[in-house]
Amino acid sequence: TFFVYILYSVPHDRYYIGQTNSLESRLERHNKGYVKSTKTYRPWQLVYSEVFRTRAESMKREGFLKSLKLKTTIKKLVDSSR
Repeated sequence: TFFVYILYSVPHDRYYIGQTNSLESRLERHNKGYVKSTKTYRPWQLVYSEVFRTRAESMKREGFLKSLKLKTTIKKLVDSSR
């Protein structure tokens, strides 16, 4: 099982999109500062995730979500899932 996830940094009003096979450990790595691109925007909270059977599927979806780029579009996706 693989996941595409969206994290949100409240103090920095910033989203991050990624993919993994373990949501809990990946979120922990982000919040401990082990991920270079997210280190300065801690703390992160998981606000959205999708499940996929293969890494290839999750990577394709991650690429699509990252191509959206607009914070408002990502926020709409997150809000619609709640």
